[in-house]
Amino acid sequence: MPQFFLNKRLIILLISIILLVALIGYSLRDHKNVSKPEQFVRDIVGFGQSVIAIPANGVADFFGSIKDIQNTYTENKKLKARLEELPKLSAEVADLKQQNDELKKILDKEDLREYSSIQATIISRSPEQWYEYININKGSVNGVAKNMAVITSEGLLGKVVDTSEFYSKVELLSSTNPKNRISAVIKSEKPEYGLIEGYDEENKVLLLKTIPYDVKVKKGDVVETSGLGGIFPKDILIGTVEKLVPDENGLTQTAYVKPYANFYSIEHVQIIDRKVKQHGEGE
Repeated sequence: MPQFFLNKRLIILLISIILLVALIGYSLRDHKNVSKPEQFVRDIVGFGQSVIAIPANGVADFFGSIKDIQNTYTENKKLKARLEELPKLSAEVADLKQQNDELKKILDKEDLREYSSIQATIISRSPEQWYEYININKGSVNGVAKNMAVITSEGLLGKVVDTSEFYSKVELLSSTNPKNRISAVIKSEKPEYGLIEGYDEENKVLLLKTIPYDVKVKKGDVVETSGLGGIFPKDILIGTVEKLVPDENGLTQTAYVKPYANFYSIEHVQIIDRKVKQHGEGE
């Protein structure tokens, strides 16, 4: 006889296991009356399940907490990055809003709608010639040509004096160049014509010269381009009359004109081409 069947303790253990399994199977049946042995077995089984389930649930909760902490850390990191970007986004939105407002003001000028225009941005200006020249980011490939008028949303700024393929140089009205002349008209009761030639940097006014000595204009009268110079379209706002001063010879007068355009703080401009369209050139 094999040694296996001779071991009494092993036989007793095997019989006990069989009885336990039988009792468990019997206890799991659906019946109303539960015997004492069944209750005992059920309690033992429940206790064993509790002993196993409590640490298992604890381990699961522990690893679940670690995962939640990792997710929270990742979310916080993303939120922090978004928060750091907010000031930059706010600045970009404000800048775009300003650009939009300026361009809208320019496009709303009914007198200029008949002309083709090119939007450009200031890219540089020389500190030594701050009130004389600016450089813009549009050139001949964009349709920019020499002598085109350059305006802001407030009024006339200057004209294009040089272009390359991608950039252009603009001479401001405040330039000290004696050849920088603009034909202008004072919109008083009777239109009075003259030439913008010179800028008084101390008083920040343009000098509108060659006005006849007997002409009378009022402070606040509007000055616009006359269109008679053959370069600029007419009716572009230049400024308002501050005062009228007789010249040294007494034959003519000079009007001090406060410009609408701000020559110091400029970001965006519009370049006006009076020759592109076939209509609306009748000055």
